[in-house]
Amino acid sequence: MTTPNLLEVRQLSIRFRTDEGPADAVKNVSFSLKEGASLAIVGESGSGKSVTALSLTRLLPEPPADIAHGDIVFRGEHVLEMDLERLRAIRGGGIAYIFQEPSTSLNPVYSIRSQIAEAIRLHRPEVKDVDAEIVRCLTAVGIVNPERRMRDYPHQLSGGMQQRAMIAMALSCRPALLVADEPTTALDVTIQAQILNELKRLRAEFGMALILITHNIAIIGGLCDRLAVMFRGEIVEYGETGSVLKNPQHPYTKALISCVPRLGSKEKRLKTIEYDWLENA
Repeated sequence: MTTPNLLEVRQLSIRFRTDEGPADAVKNVSFSLKEGASLAIVGESGSGKSVTALSLTRLLPEPPADIAHGDIVFRGEHVLEMDLERLRAIRGGGIAYIFQEPSTSLNPVYSIRSQIAEAIRLHRPEVKDVDAEIVRCLTAVGIVNPERRMRDYPHQLSGGMQQRAMIAMALSCRPALLVADEPTTALDVTIQAQILNELKRLRAEFGMALILITHNIAIIGGLCDRLAVMFRGEIVEYGETGSVLKNPQHPYTKALISCVPRLGSKEKRLKTIEYDWLENA
């Protein structure tokens, strides 16, 4: 028997109301994800990646955002038809997010403990020893001395530690799907590698599905099973990650791959994407 999909996005189109008229941000996007699977959505800034990710739990402001048509199905339920109470249960408890700038996602006036405890009480009221669960989550993401660090406020943590705290908060809800939206953009390359390795390990340990949103096609190898390439609001290429990277079919995918710097390359300049060429390809 075919395993039912955890998530299905069908012909999703989203537009924004502007002074100049409606602007199409996402156009007929479709993809699916099984339990425990992983998908990378890759594209440049403005390609529609984050808009697509936020629409999964209807986090886009309405207005100016308007879902023109399409369907989002999570565990057999139609997200676009849910009432607010059901949406609140899905947000965090079913689909959790990690955003790219933890310093603006964490509340500066509350300790790390307070913020994770709130998530646990909301989505896992059966947990009796909240502090013990917070320690387990912080330990899982590699924070040393979690009993002390959970009492800290966000400004007392480094950027990498803040991002780990954000991941711990997401894990504390035991989501079926973790959406990581540019989770390493604000971090240096060493910490980037550590966070990505943590995501890979935690996905296996907790059995979560993962959607990784990124503009950097170089970081997804070995992390995500499937790859969707977005360009100007559309998915222009979609398939198994290794196959797409080894044998890209769309000119934009080929251009993205060619932009990745390589050690030992004799090229004196990084390649750039010429849009006139893409539009005529």
